[in-house]
Amino acid sequence: MLAPQAIDRCRNKQGVAVKPATTELPVVVIGAGPAGLAAAAHLVDRGIEPLVLEAGPAAGAAVRDWSHVRLFSTWGELTDPAAEKLLAPTGWTRPDPATYPSGGDWAEQYLQPLADALGDKVRFGTTATGVSRAGRDRIVDADRETQPFVVHVVHADGREERLFARAVIDASGTWTTPSPAGGSGLPALGEKAAADRISYRVPDLKDPAVRARYAGKRTAVIGSGASAFTALADLADLAKSDDGTGTKAVWILRRGISGSTFGGGEADQLPARGALGLAAKAAVGDGYAEAVTGFRTEAIERDSDGRLVLVGEDGRRLQPVDEVIVLTGFRPDLSFLSEVRLNLDERLQAPVELAPLIDPNQHSCGTVYPHGHRELSHPEQGIYLVGMKSYGRAPTFLAMTGYEQVRSVTAAIAGDLDSADRVELTLPETGVCGGAGLFDAPDAAQSSEDGGCCGAPATLQNGIGVPAAFGGC
Repeated sequence: MLAPQAIDRCRNKQGVAVKPATTELPVVVIGAGPAGLAAAAHLVDRGIEPLVLEAGPAAGAAVRDWSHVRLFSTWGELTDPAAEKLLAPTGWTRPDPATYPSGGDWAEQYLQPLADALGDKVRFGTTATGVSRAGRDRIVDADRETQPFVVHVVHADGREERLFARAVIDASGTWTTPSPAGGSGLPALGEKAAADRISYRVPDLKDPAVRARYAGKRTAVIGSGASAFTALADLADLAKSDDGTGTKAVWILRRGISGSTFGGGEADQLPARGALGLAAKAAVGDGYAEAVTGFRTEAIERDSDGRLVLVGEDGRRLQPVDEVIVLTGFRPDLSFLSEVRLNLDERLQAPVELAPLIDPNQHSCGTVYPHGHRELSHPEQGIYLVGMKSYGRAPTFLAMTGYEQVRSVTAAIAGDLDSADRVELTLPETGVCGGAGLFDAPDAAQSSEDGGCCGAPATLQNGIGVPAAFGGC
């Protein structure tokens, strides 16, 4: 195999740069999160050289953004077998499989050690800016499939580089592209101009600086998933504290309130998840949050005091707020894939064959049929979207699903179709998963008997985003 640094430096006897044979090239993996690092481990296990490109400075950069949030999944559902095999010689000790880690635990105790074990196969501070076929834009058919992939990257210092690859696995997730406040899916008028008062993440109110930002303020929370529940519950707790007097939340719902608005409550298979919905319901019932229903944000304006006024599509103007927290889900960044031929569902922006299996109108994280390389394939052979990114705009993603995806995809890349086509995953029978914001509460049972849902930081239910991030739903 060619060393990573030699990928773009092959020359013939005349000193002219030439592309190396495709079979000599590594598989480029975009993203050093749970799915990306697991893909690299599976490739190593099959004797294929991976090259992982991570835009952040450390492994699990997105996970670290919600490091304070505890996952619904146990450690037993958050590690990949091939990764454990790679970690074993390093002296790594697997955490108690029955316990629930925080995002920070997951990053520090598993993802970073895994990246360290992969060594120079992982490059940090390296952002993929384009993927194509060498010498072929998306229009050209001639000899297309015989050409290696070319990946353009930008390093943290601004230096650009071109890399060749035999295949590309995009595990970059959706964390960096949250959905906007605008009810039409586009940013509300004035949303970008009000960026200094808007957050697209559940705030960590244990951080003194963040806490001071919301204490005693009136905050609009836009969204109806577990992340919104978490924000409402946290703001209510802040309002009850000595330093939070006067804190008030305004909960903006695009729909009305029904029996299912707050989740399963006491009937929820996951007690902590049910408790989270009940806490949000209590925040409204106790007067710490005010619900505004049927409101689709069209514009965000500033009043004479600099506070924000939300304007609805129906003309309603809400009372001014000091801050806005937008928790309306996430979407994939497809901009750097514009020169490869993808076949994506027009609604979910997920692979066409996968979309019916993950439609949130029909499925929760525990009812998605296990799937692999065939559902994740595209007209452009050799490129795969995996992990949270494979779900497009659909929420409730399980880490275990991502690990099964990369096991199948890497087997297919290695030419082992028998293994690639074999289903090696049984999902827990849980309902729609969401955040874990109440795991530390004394009355929030931390039982794994129901199969705990993988990690959706209470932060995003498009999530996983979990945060929409990964790990669970």
